[in-house]
Amino acid sequence: MNQVPIFLNGGFHQDERGILKFVNDFDFETVKRFYLVQNESTNVVRAWQAHKYESKYFYIVSGSFTICVVKIDNWEKPSIDLPVQVFQLSDKESKILFVPCGYANGFKANQPNSKLIIFSDKSLDLSEKDNFRFDPNLWLDWSNIS
Repeated sequence: MNQVPIFLNGGFHQDERGILKFVNDFDFETVKRFYLVQNESTNVVRAWQAHKYESKYFYIVSGSFTICVVKIDNWEKPSIDLPVQVFQLSDKESKILFVPCGYANGFKANQPNSKLIIFSDKSLDLSEKDNFRFDPNLWLDWSNIS
């Protein structure tokens, strides 16, 4: 399977009761678990974590994040010059970033108190057996990212 990162677009509805955000094209059938991330500061970088078999979905609950992904070419010793895809996500848009298996991901908050929810299609047990971590500075100088 040769999938690439894509956005699942949603929308907003606002009336006198408040705002409702939705992504109706998101199918929870394959989701096994989720977790919420709130970094201590905008200087915290969580990178690079990769999975051969696990796919992830990223949704911004509040604030904004920069999410970067790299398609891994060699799981034992990946090339140092792999292209990085950079995505800016904000709570001002209702969309989910799908990152298929075979990619490394990294992210950082752009605003204080930003919250990111990540959905996974694998159980924690399977994810831990399929977990690859690489140096945070391998493909990107995060100090230039905001």
